[in-house]
Amino acid sequence: MPFAWFWAWARIRKRKLQTGLTVAGVAVGVAVLIVALSLTNGFIDELLDSTLKATPHISLEANTSAGLLDNTSDLADVVESHARVVAVEPFLAAEALIARRADRSLGVTARQGYVQMIGIQPETYGAIVSLEALDRVGLASDDTAGLLLGGSLALQLGVLPGDPVLVQDVSGNRSTFDVAGRFRVGNELIDGLVAFTSLPALRAHLGADGAISGYHVRLDDPGVAANVARELEQRTGLRAVDWGSLFGGLVQQLRLQKIVISLVTFLIVIVAAMGIANILVLTVSEKTVDVAVVRAFGGRDRGVLATFTLEGALLGGMGTVLGVAAGLLVSAYLRSQPVPLPGDLYFITQLPVRTSAWDVAWVSTLALLTSTLAGFVPARRATKRDASAVLRA
Repeated sequence: MPFAWFWAWARIRKRKLQTGLTVAGVAVGVAVLIVALSLTNGFIDELLDSTLKATPHISLEANTSAGLLDNTSDLADVVESHARVVAVEPFLAAEALIARRADRSLGVTARQGYVQMIGIQPETYGAIVSLEALDRVGLASDDTAGLLLGGSLALQLGVLPGDPVLVQDVSGNRSTFDVAGRFRVGNELIDGLVAFTSLPALRAHLGADGAISGYHVRLDDPGVAANVARELEQRTGLRAVDWGSLFGGLVQQLRLQKIVISLVTFLIVIVAAMGIANILVLTVSEKTVDVAVVRAFGGRDRGVLATFTLEGALLGGMGTVLGVAAGLLVSAYLRSQPVPLPGDLYFITQLPVRTSAWDVAWVSTLALLTSTLAGFVPARRATKRDASAVLRA
């Protein structure tokens, strides 16, 4: 074993209590950081998955002034011919005010809100979205269909299934719909805004027989939606909007939140690294004579520098290994024994966990580098001492 390794390891073994506390500090920081990142990854994945349950991967919309198309065109066949397209469904969209009427006899006050109504073919729209409520409620496919409201919108209006609501769009068309049910996906941009009904029902409200706003498209991989949207836009001449452009701000916010959590949690590792630096500073002070003797007998400054730097690296390395093991074990436990969450407060019913190999790699590397640098500063101090002056003293 090289002398630098031997000397560094010997001094680590001699200071068992200090070594144990320092290694534990690094291990706790690394473990907490891995668990925090795993939980953040889980929340991001759950939110995106829940959002895509009620969101088509691509919306192809009419470029006409009226915003409407004839459903008899062959555009659907053109879209469906793309290799990445799994399903294509026509839809009709309308923006409107929605209100619950007041009823003095029952002591019910009027409430209103804004709604994005989407007319669909209920029997086949399940190929585009994965809303369990569509199957459970069973929207009628004719013009008698009611409204399937987002959960937050229904709560805002204070309505239950079977209650009537008044809808008035920007053109002044006014109709009364019964609430068929409600759904919840966990994204307030959907839960607080969207309502589904049948194509015939919305056409009857708008007075637009046979018209559609465009097509909703589902792909085999939502990650390629932006590229496929551009290709379909060129093929069809319709305006293509992919799901990423709709919720890009939300995704960026979540990623920024992950960065902030990482920086705050990594402060634990920084504190532990300061402990390493403190130990080595004390060691340099106590071993001044020993270092001077080694240098007087021909020991090189590079060897002294390597010894103290290696001590910091060994302390950080042991802490990192233990921390990674602890973080992975805790994350695995949380996956196998999910922590329940109140479903009425959160869009999920259990704590989501997803551990990323990339996160483990960069956390480990950064912890090891920080620990090594913490040992480098005292090591430089040791090499700056004048060996002859120390021995004369």
